[in-house]
Amino acid sequence: MRIPLTKYGWPQVVIFPAGVFVVMVVFLLGTQNQLSLGSRLIGAGLLAVILIWVLCFFRDPQRRCPSDKNLLLAPADGQITNIETIQEDNFINGAALRIGIFMSIFDTHINRAPCNVKVEKITYKKGKYKNAMNPQSGRVNESNDLHLVRTDRPRDRLIVRQISGAIARRIVCDKVRGRELTGGQKFGMIKFGSRTELYVLLRDPATPGSERYPPAAGVKCLVQIGDKVKAGLTPLVKYEMPGT
Repeated sequence: MRIPLTKYGWPQVVIFPAGVFVVMVVFLLGTQNQLSLGSRLIGAGLLAVILIWVLCFFRDPQRRCPSDKNLLLAPADGQITNIETIQEDNFINGAALRIGIFMSIFDTHINRAPCNVKVEKITYKKGKYKNAMNPQSGRVNESNDLHLVRTDRPRDRLIVRQISGAIARRIVCDKVRGRELTGGQKFGMIKFGSRTELYVLLRDPATPGSERYPPAAGVKCLVQIGDKVKAGLTPLVKYEMPGT
């Protein structure tokens, strides 16, 4: 039987609940002469809520991901906080669509590949721990960049950036350079509230193309600021290929 908790949560998924359970027992036994039964039960109930929340944070729901090769799926659960065009010269080398997703402490925190890709390289950067709700946190906070190349046409370069927040202090990524991922495949998580960004190459459909950049292939954003999305399920971007 599959346990719906992610492997990325070990050892926290054992240590945190065990610690909360011990505190519950100590509280109930240690306060029996100081507090009324009702007060003790209320306190134990609050600790039980914390215990359930910790377990829910590391939940790993099964998902049947769309197989449309023209779609880029959300790499994280959460809310869209920004959609903008930037110049990305480190890997994409051109104008890029940047879509930011804020993950609250109540969202599933597992990250997933946006499409069929190959990991070109992974770049970790130390940084601050500012509120991940702010789109600017992606520039100054601790982050981990997955530089990806699509294995389907168009063979564009993409970036998925994992960003720590004010509460999150641990980025997990279990993939390595050269690894191929399928759309919606899990590759890591960020623990306790954070942010994930997707960078997509923007191209002028009128520019003559090549095998890598087919003519008339455009990029259409399918979400708006404020939308709630699910990793591996919600399409963020669609490639508008010739004849589609």
